Amino acid sequence: MDRSDIAAEIARITPALAALRHEIHAHPELAFEEIETAKRILDRLTPLKNLRIQTGLAKTGIVATLNADKPGRCVALRAEMDALPIEEKTGAAYASNISGKMHACGHDGHSTCLVGAAIVLSQMADKLPGKVKFIFQPAEESGGGGGILCEQGVLGDPDVDAAFALHGWPYMDLGEVGICPGPAMAATNPWKIVIRGKGAHAAYPHRGVDPIVVAAHVVTALQTIASRNIDPLDAVVVTVATINAGTAGNIIPESAELTGTIRTLDADVRQRVVERFCGLVEQTAAAFGATARVDLRWGYPVVVNDGKMSALVADVAREIVGPEKVQENLRPSMGGEDFAYYAERVPAAFWRLGVRRGDPAVQPTLHQPTYDFPDEAIPLAVRMHCEIAMRFLHAS
Repeated sequence: MDRSDIAAEIARITPALAALRHEIHAHPELAFEEIETAKRILDRLTPLKNLRIQTGLAKTGIVATLNADKPGRCVALRAEMDALPIEEKTGAAYASNISGKMHACGHDGHSTCLVGAAIVLSQMADKLPGKVKFIFQPAEESGGGGGILCEQGVLGDPDVDAAFALHGWPYMDLGEVGICPGPAMAATNPWKIVIRGKGAHAAYPHRGVDPIVVAAHVVTALQTIASRNIDPLDAVVVTVATINAGTAGNIIPESAELTGTIRTLDADVRQRVVERFCGLVEQTAAAFGATARVDLRWGYPVVVNDGKMSALVADVAREIVGPEKVQENLRPSMGGEDFAYYAERVPAAFWRLGVRRGDPAVQPTLHQPTYDFPDEAIPLAVRMHCEIAMRFLHAS
């Protein structure tokens, strides 16, 4: 197959790819549980020629390398397979048949599009001056599957020279492509706080130390980190997502538990925010006669898009969809992504694929129970994957 035949071949396989997406969507699996999802993907990869396939990486991951022993550079294309613990409300004919689980972030679409790229590029293996590594990754939403794969050597044998990944973006119209050079996705620090006071009868608060009152002051104090401790030009999010305490309306409880997340786009800012966070929580609790234990984890690093790889994505997109449909300087997102682990090790670019249909005011967004990756986005995603890989391999 010649390069001029790519669009026609993508059009030919799109109905089968849409059917695959529907299968994956109807059978969502959470982090490290993607056994059936991996089997469905393997069913499509196994018949392809010139692919060396490895399975069981990070439990359920798949790595398929095209032209594994061929001289030349190697480019990696990555997609995620895991779903989310959300009850689906799309009403689609292929909606999740597993209660409490759904593909609310479009990973069914991402995996499907990468399968499509493998199908197309495998037919052009003899014309590629190098290698393509297709990485189907588990546990992006939780568990850091990307980090585990990197530790297991996914970027070696053969050594990867650059990595690319897409994400469906409901804030851009279908047919659009976006890229954010530099810091593109935030570092994540999940946290839990346990405040311990002294229980008492609700009618006699002076005989106890109310952890709920302390928690309220902690929540308020934490909002001063972004507003008063960090440069206003540096992006910081400190979110308190849950508060749990108490058993009855006439009892002051012994303790209160809070959970949430910190998001930052700079390593130095991240360190300062974490230090301020821990000190502020502990000192605020102490001021009211309570104690606080902070359990803070270092989650995903910042996704930093390499400048040259970002320019490559933008160049390819302009050729495919036209300059008017390419956003070359998207604003960073405060969402987290474990593609950061790949980008720490090799030049990389994490780009956005427009999936919005109709009125932005009613368009479902990521992690909502009505979100669904559109089949109409599949052809462009597959074409972008293929052209990015070829452009990188043919570059001198």
